[in-house]
Amino acid sequence: MAASSTPRPDIDRRAEAVRQLTKGDLSNKGLEAIAGRMSASERAIALRNDPNLRAAALYGLTPGWESLTLAGKPTLDFGATGLDAIKLNSTIPTVSGQLRAAQPFAFRPKTAEDRRRALRCLTQAIYYEAALEPTEGQEGVAQVVLNRVRDPNYANSVCGVVFQGAERITGCQFSFTCDGSLGQAPVGWAWERAKRVAERALAGYVATRVGTATHYHADYVHPWWAPTLNKLTQIGAHIFYRWKGVYGEPSAFRQPYSGREPLIDEARFARPRIQLPVTPEEAELALAEAAANGQGAVRTVEIDGQTRVVGVLSLGGRRQATPEDIAAINQRMAAYETPAPAPVVEAPGVTPMAVEEVGRPAS
Repeated sequence: MAASSTPRPDIDRRAEAVRQLTKGDLSNKGLEAIAGRMSASERAIALRNDPNLRAAALYGLTPGWESLTLAGKPTLDFGATGLDAIKLNSTIPTVSGQLRAAQPFAFRPKTAEDRRRALRCLTQAIYYEAALEPTEGQEGVAQVVLNRVRDPNYANSVCGVVFQGAERITGCQFSFTCDGSLGQAPVGWAWERAKRVAERALAGYVATRVGTATHYHADYVHPWWAPTLNKLTQIGAHIFYRWKGVYGEPSAFRQPYSGREPLIDEARFARPRIQLPVTPEEAELALAEAAANGQGAVRTVEIDGQTRVVGVLSLGGRRQATPEDIAAINQRMAAYETPAPAPVVEAPGVTPMAVEEVGRPAS
């Protein structure tokens, strides 16, 4: 009787609540179940007291979020393994009740050439962005592209959306259009697989799991804009998002498809827009390493003790940036974003000291 009348310790109650929520699964999935029931303030407190998060000060936001603009650069300080980014992504809960069914895409090209161009651009997006993803993940990428075609914030053609901003160094919406990936010939079977997904999407197939999503990113990166959107789902390595509020509702996707597809200068976009200085010896070494690895070698990364595919040399077209690459890019971006000092205009015949004297009260 004495034992039964003893109050149950709070820590025991909390442990029981965690067990019921996670069903014993303390992986990212279980942690998402816990975080999904927290308010924004509760998640902030949890992050503040998590000793495993180096970037705990983010509280779900990027440092300097109050002054960020769309021209801001993404954060690149989440470590070499991507584990920190995965942890941060898991703290953003999936927003239940925000998934909306997208309408089938009304594909009415003006000419046969417009049809061919649209199919090629959509196939390129699927292949270079998600060549090794499951079919459902590739369908999600295609859905995002077609959702953007109907979103007034983007171009009104398939190729226009895929290559939007590719003419600028920091403006490409899909990184394969400006990082040199197009310079690598696609692998036949993977290209045909991506093409079949593109054909189905243009024929009206809807990827129901992503709905009206207009954004996605790989789970081993944490872009600054992720907390500003509604997280819908994750398929494979990609996390999909929609606009918050009315802009993510089906009624907002009212821009009609133009039916005209621009001619894309693929030779131009096959060259990386950012050229890093290398010596002939460094270039020769890079070629030797590429030959040793094999043109189609799968590139992997260690994440929490598990090897995961994050890109390939030829299949998927991505070259993994080295720490030296990232440092050089950051240096260039810092120089670009730092405003030049305003020139000092001096009156003819007036020295700086004389300028200081102007307006001084007479003694």
